[in-house]
Amino acid sequence: MTTSVKNSFLPPSLISNLQQVLATRNDAPAHRSHDAAVADSIKPPSSSSSSSSLGSGAGEIVKPVVLVTNADGIESSGLEFLVQALVQDARCQVCVCAPRSDRSVSGHSVTVSETVSVCPAEISGAVAFEVSGTPADCVSLAMSGALFSWAKPALVISGINRGSSSGRNMLCSGAVAAAREALISGVPSLCISLNWKKDVSSESNMKEAVSVCLPLIHAAVKGVQNGVFPNSCLLNIEIPSSPLANKGFKLTRQSVWRSSLSWQAVSAIKHPSAGHFMSSQQSLGIKLAQLSRDASAAGAARRLNSHRKNVEVESVGVAGKPSSQQTVKKYFRLEFLDKDLDNVDEDLDIKAVGNGFVSITPLSVSPTLQPEVETSISNWFAGALTRDH
Repeated sequence: MTTSVKNSFLPPSLISNLQQVLATRNDAPAHRSHDAAVADSIKPPSSSSSSSSLGSGAGEIVKPVVLVTNADGIESSGLEFLVQALVQDARCQVCVCAPRSDRSVSGHSVTVSETVSVCPAEISGAVAFEVSGTPADCVSLAMSGALFSWAKPALVISGINRGSSSGRNMLCSGAVAAAREALISGVPSLCISLNWKKDVSSESNMKEAVSVCLPLIHAAVKGVQNGVFPNSCLLNIEIPSSPLANKGFKLTRQSVWRSSLSWQAVSAIKHPSAGHFMSSQQSLGIKLAQLSRDASAAGAARRLNSHRKNVEVESVGVAGKPSSQQTVKKYFRLEFLDKDLDNVDEDLDIKAVGNGFVSITPLSVSPTLQPEVETSISNWFAGALTRDH
């Protein structure tokens, strides 16, 4: 199969290898599951559920609602640049519900039996809220109807997040979890990440990443409106560290790669004291809640270093005889390190990004639906490539 890109509304520079991928996949015999439930779950959503009306007059403008969240926190540059671009483009109604702080490695954790605080956030052109919970909390709360007037957005975007969410890094990624939570709620979603390189990447790369992924976002929104974007699909999109030098979009599969884990002992002298940490907190309630010196010291270290995507664990052992009251505390810091790729398939996500492609990995909430989802996304891409602006 040869896919024409003459009138593509995705930039030709971003789709250099997509025709070959589609041809390979579409040459395979088409198959459908005999399970009617599987077929129904892949069926594209109706256009009526993927748009929202702005205004109430006869000449009202109907725009799709796009909910933006992330894992890096509401003040991150990736979210700021993305929302700014979507607002300026004016094709959709932009709403934001994002974590108050960096929750990048929170996985799909949710807050239960604890109070989650929500505050309005000032983001020009968008209705926005910052949440004290996890990325999954943000999406779940936004979908509950407690914050926004709409019943359901057309699309949820988690991004643009800093760092790799490829391979098994997805399992601990708060960014992927936010998109997955949307998918569980019946809303198609995108998780967009920049393969950030320490001491190499800069904030300007985040803005470049927005320009790279914006056409894909528009294609997804338009697909939802036209009822051709699969409603049981999450696209995990990873942009190479040099966004403007990318070789094009590439449909990929999830790899088993993950970052190397490095545990480093931390000197007790360098360990932040509870007093120093508490002085930086804004809430008196938090201060009163952290009266236990040992608990606050360990918790302070974890929160203080969360922006470096690391976790600290406190090891407590009894010194001397069992009856001794003296304790010895040890502190450790977990950091993610890059790992070399050996004998990795070219069609896997992490390899594609390393080769300079924008990796697009279709994901489903159920492994049994994965083949159907991949076929549906391939077909959607084929249509998107030939659709006019």
